[in-house]
Amino acid sequence: MDGNRRKFLINSFLAGGSLMLSGRLFPKKATAEVRREKMNILFITLDDLNYNSLGITGSSVKNISPNIDKLREDSFFFDKAHVTIAVCQPSRQVMMTGKFPHNMGATGFEPIDPSHTTLQEVLRDNGYRNGILHKVKHLAPASKFPWDLKVGSDQLGMARDPEKFYQTVKRFINKSKKQSKPFFLMVNSADPHRPFATSNSEKKKARARGHSVPTVDKVYKPSEIEVPGFLPDIPKVRKEVAQYYTSVHRGDQVIGRTIDALKESGLYNKTIIVLLSDNGMAFPYAKTNVYLNSTKTPLLIRVPGMTEAGGIDREHFVSGVDMMPTLLDLVGIKGDLKLDGRSFAPLLKGQKQNGRDVVFTYMYKTVRGKAYPMRAIVDEENAYIYNDWADNVKIFKNESQSGMTWKAMVAASESNEEIRNRVRIFQHRIPHEFYDLDKDPDALNNLYDRSKFSSKIETMKRRLLTHMKETKDPLFGSFKRQVP
Repeated sequence: MDGNRRKFLINSFLAGGSLMLSGRLFPKKATAEVRREKMNILFITLDDLNYNSLGITGSSVKNISPNIDKLREDSFFFDKAHVTIAVCQPSRQVMMTGKFPHNMGATGFEPIDPSHTTLQEVLRDNGYRNGILHKVKHLAPASKFPWDLKVGSDQLGMARDPEKFYQTVKRFINKSKKQSKPFFLMVNSADPHRPFATSNSEKKKARARGHSVPTVDKVYKPSEIEVPGFLPDIPKVRKEVAQYYTSVHRGDQVIGRTIDALKESGLYNKTIIVLLSDNGMAFPYAKTNVYLNSTKTPLLIRVPGMTEAGGIDREHFVSGVDMMPTLLDLVGIKGDLKLDGRSFAPLLKGQKQNGRDVVFTYMYKTVRGKAYPMRAIVDEENAYIYNDWADNVKIFKNESQSGMTWKAMVAASESNEEIRNRVRIFQHRIPHEFYDLDKDPDALNNLYDRSKFSSKIETMKRRLLTHMKETKDPLFGSFKRQVP
């Protein structure tokens, strides 16, 4: 081929034309897709981690999360990220289907409807190896989640042993490299889920499973921690919160060793990293509710070559239901899936998106299957909550009441009127709640009956009603009667 002919073909290709090679026509876009190396995905969750329990989110507990803080320096942070539902299994299944719980058939601890396509199925069909560490049964049915590697908690030191996570992650990545396949690896730390580190419950659970208790390199004393504002600062609450923070620190060690394994593989700059919590801490007024401390999550994302190291988005609300479309967008997989969520990949590039000025969150039922339907709409300033179940008779019960904190609150309520009111509200709730998040992020002062907020409340109610109608929410009919 002469020089002029070669120059013509190259210029035509760069200008967006097509190039004939070996008798086949390759459009510019298709050629780029063929040549592009697929990004890996490392998806990390910490179980029952409150959004503000880390150094990067303002915790005053000393040296609580050095590894996550370090990852933050190299990642993009979303200040207004929420999970869709603050319950372990449905929260995760929303993220892996891109659909609201009532639309994918799993509003509690049950499998999704098999008619829905999962992220893992799409990735498998596009050449990925899928792996999951812990929480295997929280993505069901098994037929819809095609894992090439499934590792249960017992093989990971009750899913709390940093070194066992390190070795397992390293083996999975090395095998993926050997097979020349991109990977999706979901790493689920059991910490800081109950039973908390150093607690008698953890020791009992370890003995029952024939394990040694996973070690921790830092045990926090009650005097070294901060009690969340939505809990009373009394001795037994402070003691249990200290155990929780010890668990947070051990979870941070799991993340540190996971990132070590990735870096040692040489694929750190070829791997998208996502880190978040599946819901808030397992204490009253957090997990299994729709408060800010229930659904807000510390979302970190690192996309090599795209995200700004240390970047932050303080403007847009993003949700767990957006996770599947975002990840598919980031790895360049397109399709005609009809999802409830939408990609927020443009935000990772510093762009803006309309319609992200609010987030909607849900609650349906507890792990025991008891229904406590709640809905919330949250914006920059306020949160409106609708408790469909609240009738002043039904009593709320969830996993968070199993520890010493709830028992201590009940005991203290006998002589402390403020704590007595908190116990009563938690057990019975009222149909409507409205909070000023700037002044009251811990939802201590319900402003629903204040006339100065009536216009804002009605606006939020109507927007929630519209959302419920558009998403075919089964609570729509009941809530419609609450909106003038």
